[in-house]
Amino acid sequence: MKITEIKSCFVGPAISPEQFITEHFFLFLAKGTMNGYDCNKHYTLKPGESCIVRKNRLARYNKVRTDENEFEKVIFFFDELFLKNFQKKHRINFQNHTSKDAFIKLKKDELINSFLLSLEPYYNGSGNVNETFSNLKREELLLILLQLHPELSDILFDFGVPGRLDLEEFMQRNYKFNVSMERFAFLTGRSLSAFKRDFKTIFNETPNRWLIKRRLQEARFLIEEKKQRPTDIYVDLGFENLSHFSFAFKKQFGISASSLQSI
Repeated sequence: MKITEIKSCFVGPAISPEQFITEHFFLFLAKGTMNGYDCNKHYTLKPGESCIVRKNRLARYNKVRTDENEFEKVIFFFDELFLKNFQKKHRINFQNHTSKDAFIKLKKDELINSFLLSLEPYYNGSGNVNETFSNLKREELLLILLQLHPELSDILFDFGVPGRLDLEEFMQRNYKFNVSMERFAFLTGRSLSAFKRDFKTIFNETPNRWLIKRRLQEARFLIEEKKQRPTDIYVDLGFENLSHFSFAFKKQFGISASSLQSI
């Protein structure tokens, strides 16, 4: 079986609909293309490529199907409980490696390809690996990844929580992500009450109001200066639907986004 003939499967919990990564996961792409963004970089994953997507990061990704409307991927979650159990069984060699990237591209290797091909007999009717063998296959995959990329040990086995960050700098970089205030508070190393208090001190505004205004400012810039269409930007700016974006834009600026586009 060719590597591109691998069918989609998941091992672990479902991916959160939020743009907040709750657990590390391995992603292999068999068909289609995936584009990712983490406020620092844009990433592209093509067929035959794989990456680690890191926990406690804000990230956005979208899939592009093939001309035949196909998109096939393999996802293995490495949740904290699994990783702690793995650490008890295996010696972990730390490399003092640091990285800010939410998407860590992995080099192509026959060990990964052979592992992925070995999954076929374990698929159940729903397209997932049979639960009886899922942890064994996760362990096998992680051993392969640590052999190929020893620096992953510093990322995967760091069980700490985010430390206190510069709130203003963080929000100016991450305002486009559509996540809850609880997530923003956690990622800046604060309780929700401390986050709201510090936010008010810095921005003289509530987080919800500031986020809407900041996103709309960026929207106006993109429409006026970059000649982009409202339909192409509202999702990337953190709005859940076009009608909400259009209503908020007109309320803020007194003119519709579509009218501004034609000026």
